[in-house]
Amino acid sequence: MPLTADVKTELAAMRDPRPAARVAEVTAILRFAGGLHSIAGRVAVEAEVDSDILARRVARELVEIYGVRPELARIQASGGRDGATFAVRVREGGETLARQTGLLDQRRRPVRGLPNRLTTGSRPDLAALWRGAFLAAGSLSDPGRSAALEISCPSPEAAMALVGAAHRLGIAAKAREVRGIPRVVVRDGEAIRQTLAEMGATRTADTWDQMRQRREVRAGVNRLVNFDDANLRRSAQAAVAACARVERALEILGDEVPDHLKQAGDLRLAHRDASLDELGHHADPPLTKDAVAGRIRRLLAMADKKAAAEGLPDTESAVPAGLAD
Repeated sequence: MPLTADVKTELAAMRDPRPAARVAEVTAILRFAGGLHSIAGRVAVEAEVDSDILARRVARELVEIYGVRPELARIQASGGRDGATFAVRVREGGETLARQTGLLDQRRRPVRGLPNRLTTGSRPDLAALWRGAFLAAGSLSDPGRSAALEISCPSPEAAMALVGAAHRLGIAAKAREVRGIPRVVVRDGEAIRQTLAEMGATRTADTWDQMRQRREVRAGVNRLVNFDDANLRRSAQAAVAACARVERALEILGDEVPDHLKQAGDLRLAHRDASLDELGHHADPPLTKDAVAGRIRRLLAMADKKAAAEGLPDTESAVPAGLAD
């Protein structure tokens, strides 16, 4: 998805200088892009990301913040996956790093959610937490009916922790499970724009919002066009039905039709697509719209009354099938 790549490229290029924000971001990346492994009986921390730029960035942060020596490795795609991924591994000092980042608790048990200090931190820390989670496992779809910003989560607890952080930022996010994978989803268009801006992808947020507005304008235009088409169809069908009834009325009444009613009927048949107001302008002398409508209504009523008295088909019987109300 091009938009996802745009967001990640923009986020990977920014760097928050605040120590707490850097810790929140790198912890989220480790939590959402990897986890803990046991290698030769020792705890190792590993994160698998989708770009070498992000991998080098994570490695640099681990060196600068925690003083560990990460290993970088390229993992060739397999099993139908596209492209390659890049792994950042910390073997020497992995257990200490896991404790420092909250991946292990004090009893050496894996933490399924996120450290409480991060999900209840300051606004910049919460934004950094979301930034790291998106860099690790996020996606953004195009604006539209199914638009969504999603983050795949390693556990339901991690998903709920991320939702809590979103709510503290004023973002309406929800946790759900799709094909057995916990996810955090933001669907509202304005909420998606806000999430992108909070994470720091302001350029992509503007682009996404412009795309959303253009799509909404196009949808509005299409609705108006469809509405106008429907009105035109209804008007045309009504004109056909009206003319058919008038023709039948003149046929039923014959020489008995009053001159002023015959004039209204002839006007209707002579100008089949005209509105009642336009028919009035064609009359001599001119008539109002209400006068024309009244005369045509009385013409039809007189014809239907005579048809009922003589057992003849009325004016409605002349309306083509599918046009009768």
